[in-house]
Amino acid sequence: MHRRSVRTGPRSLVVAALAVASALPVPASAQAASKPQPPFEQQVLFKASQDPGYACYRIPSVVKTVRGTLLAFAEGRRNDCSDAGDIDIVVKRSEDGGRTWSPLQVVNEGAGDTHGNPSPVVDRRTGRILLAETYNTGRTDGKNCDVPCDRTPHMQHSDDDGRTWSRPRDLSDELLPGDFNSWYATGPSHGIQLTRGHHRGRLVFAVNAETWNGSRVTANHAALVVSDDGGEHWRIGAKDSWPIADDGTFRQKPSEMALAERPDGTVYVSGREQDGTDLGHRTHTVSRDGGDSFARPFAAQPDLYTPQVQASLLPVGEDGDRLLLACPGDPDRRRTMMIRSSYDGGRTWESFDRGTVVTTDWSGYSDMVRADRGYVGLLYEGGAVDARDEIRFARFTPDWLKDRRGPDPTTDDRAPGARPAAVLGGPTETDGPAGGALAFDGTDDAVRLPYSERLRLGTREFSASLWFRHGATNGEQPLLSLGGTGASQPQVTLLAEPASNRITGLITVRDGAATPRTVTVRSTSAYNDGNWHRLQLRRTDGRLTLSVDGKEVAGAADAPGSVSRNSPFGVHIGQRMDSRAHFTGSLADVRVTSGGVDVLWLPLDRVRGD
Repeated sequence: MHRRSVRTGPRSLVVAALAVASALPVPASAQAASKPQPPFEQQVLFKASQDPGYACYRIPSVVKTVRGTLLAFAEGRRNDCSDAGDIDIVVKRSEDGGRTWSPLQVVNEGAGDTHGNPSPVVDRRTGRILLAETYNTGRTDGKNCDVPCDRTPHMQHSDDDGRTWSRPRDLSDELLPGDFNSWYATGPSHGIQLTRGHHRGRLVFAVNAETWNGSRVTANHAALVVSDDGGEHWRIGAKDSWPIADDGTFRQKPSEMALAERPDGTVYVSGREQDGTDLGHRTHTVSRDGGDSFARPFAAQPDLYTPQVQASLLPVGEDGDRLLLACPGDPDRRRTMMIRSSYDGGRTWESFDRGTVVTTDWSGYSDMVRADRGYVGLLYEGGAVDARDEIRFARFTPDWLKDRRGPDPTTDDRAPGARPAAVLGGPTETDGPAGGALAFDGTDDAVRLPYSERLRLGTREFSASLWFRHGATNGEQPLLSLGGTGASQPQVTLLAEPASNRITGLITVRDGAATPRTVTVRSTSAYNDGNWHRLQLRRTDGRLTLSVDGKEVAGAADAPGSVSRNSPFGVHIGQRMDSRAHFTGSLADVRVTSGGVDVLWLPLDRVRGD
């Protein structure tokens, strides 16, 4: 593929000369340094109104140099917030752990083209900071890069603690194999240097790419890039590739990967998953040989609730035995930035209700760093109106995060081979229509099932039924949520809407690469009379029907497709998947059956281990 030369603008030639004068941070006063530091604080670091010359700042990444300086990188987007315009790479420096920062410095000028995806990594043996990045032809119409995209990898370095930077060098000969001939992206979060094992000292960062066959994109690739000579030479190491079928579907597309070294030297890799047929918006794997190969293909994590977005990793603790994940927690849209922990090297993660919320604002990309003694630094996109409004820097101590919580109380799931369901909040036992039931307070009470393959209904016919009793007059009253959430994620949902005087049942399906479709059935009463009612949603014989107390009250033609595909996946009773609504009332005997077999059966007659 012909790649046109991307020039470095005149301002880039003088940036080294200007950097020393412009990049010195304002030191904190001795009085401020002596004051006790709060466990959490944050400030706006990049914002168009604060740093003129750019319409938008995006794609944060951050590292700590061997001298303890923090370098916060971002894309400075000159004309608008689109991904393929006139984009520079910019940086700010902090010499006091992120309390104060230098003026903005241009590291790499796009000069009309797109120079972005900063992925820094520090060689702690020499002190050199290396910055991987990608170039592509810029646009002026606000649209994305053409397919195939003419993206090429480049690298710069700094030997003076990030004050000045070398001219970029093109790494296409080393890092652009023939099948990486369409989309190509470095990072964009920081790379790592291995500290243990046979490959100690090796530098590693991640890339993702696509293959173009002359008429369409045919494969997705996730890879690690490694250097054993301090960044003088690089090569593609571990690679995982996923074919794209003629109809446009594929199982996975691991991208925008974050890396962390486990205490045993294993490299843990967590990536964004985008539109694959596997369940989940996060996908992960490991490398046990220093990034030369992946121990297994990437596997999606359906019950790690996130939207489709880049995320960041950081080991903390004396031995790095606690792993932090920063990303938005809303499984539908980019909002509610939160920190979740893993205590087993990323194999499992804290659920949404156990994570620590940084902000409930809109939020997006992020990166983390050990800011100074006792503090973690989080550089993230956030805004009250849009996640791209600004880039913030937060400092927090690990003690600011929620304490590790013991096991939740449970209630029985009597479906064959099922594990007990977690009881959240504190629903109380009460009398049901024929035995026990649980009363939910509408604030934080819910029941959540652990993920299991048996819960995936796919394209099959099914029946979902439950007993409910409530007297609510307003608000959304979620009864059963199975699958994803929002307007486009495959799901099965039952909820009461008393303000509209109705019960709603719906399914959202995906069929091949077609746009998601939703089928909705609604009653003409909310049945909020304080009495017990039996509710049933059935998908059978090409129809979706809703029945109350044994009588069909609504029906519609079914839409072909899967109700459990390519989204985060949860099964919740009395709660929306995104936790933005809870049921006020009582529930009993929740069942979902398919093919004559119970997929789940929750009597909700008792709580164990309360």
